[in-house]
Amino acid sequence: MSDAECPVFDATGSAAAASSDDKGVTRRDWLRTTAAGGALSFLTPALINPVEARAMPSQSASSSFRFCFNTSTIRGQNLTLEEEIEIAGHVGYTGIEPWISEVEKAVERGVSLKELKHRLSDAGLKVESAIGFAQWIVDDETQRKKGLDELHKDMDLVRELGGTYIAAPPAGMQDQNAPTLNLLAAADRYRAALELGEKTGVIPMMEVWGFSKNVSHLGEATMIAIESRHPKACVLTDVYHLHKGGSDARSLRMLNGASLPVMHFNDYPGGKSLTELSDADRVYPGDGIAPLTEIVRILREIGFNGALSLELFNRDYWKDDARTVAKTGFDKMKAAVDKGLKG
Repeated sequence: MSDAECPVFDATGSAAAASSDDKGVTRRDWLRTTAAGGALSFLTPALINPVEARAMPSQSASSSFRFCFNTSTIRGQNLTLEEEIEIAGHVGYTGIEPWISEVEKAVERGVSLKELKHRLSDAGLKVESAIGFAQWIVDDETQRKKGLDELHKDMDLVRELGGTYIAAPPAGMQDQNAPTLNLLAAADRYRAALELGEKTGVIPMMEVWGFSKNVSHLGEATMIAIESRHPKACVLTDVYHLHKGGSDARSLRMLNGASLPVMHFNDYPGGKSLTELSDADRVYPGDGIAPLTEIVRILREIGFNGALSLELFNRDYWKDDARTVAKTGFDKMKAAVDKGLKG
């Protein structure tokens, strides 16, 4: 850890600043306070009580996995959000994950949030999440305050569309020249975002960004969520980002599926090093080397009942017909899930 200030918590779970010279809480204190705050809900039942976990029946995830469409997948076709909603619903997705910027552009064109919500309902779509880049996690207090204000505004938009989750990536701390993030301080900041979420009704998901200097590993994102000491803390994972950041996808087995409301689902090719691999290299599920079968089986084992959201940035796909891309992605995602559930 750095010498920067980081939060410690009293017996009630409230945060207080402490310098690196303080000894902080003991392991026993941590277990007692986090259990009271619900943080242990991040652990898979097997880590809490192995005997009871083995006695639990295997969940049939085929009925609980939901297929969602992240609009980045057809971003290059330059469609309106209304057109993307129509395509996603027509293809068969039950959820959509729009970018906040798209919602704002729709409003600027004179499309009301009420109309967008009506279009979503007609298409049979739920807003599973939304993508925003508010800088709520940065070290600079003034900038962080602006970031929380932006996050609040983004949450309001998501709520008006009927959504209850929003991505909360480490925006502003991702560049390689950014300062090293104190993860305990980040946990305190994430708690502030969660408390904002309680007011708006939209929960921010701590997102893993594999390319970033900070929070590039699943363990870092999970630590921030756990140490926030907030019962609604959760993590947004991504097949590509887990690989890009160097995390082993099998580590998902250590988590409780209830703490993973959404997972970005995609694939990546072989033949490139982690430093060479980029967002544009993402491919349809099953067209790369990602261990999707094992990931799906692990999600079933840990009780995941959230949304798998197809998120791609492939420039070649952007040259194709948007409806064809959406349909191909849906079919390949379903095939990957079906294969995983056969085991």
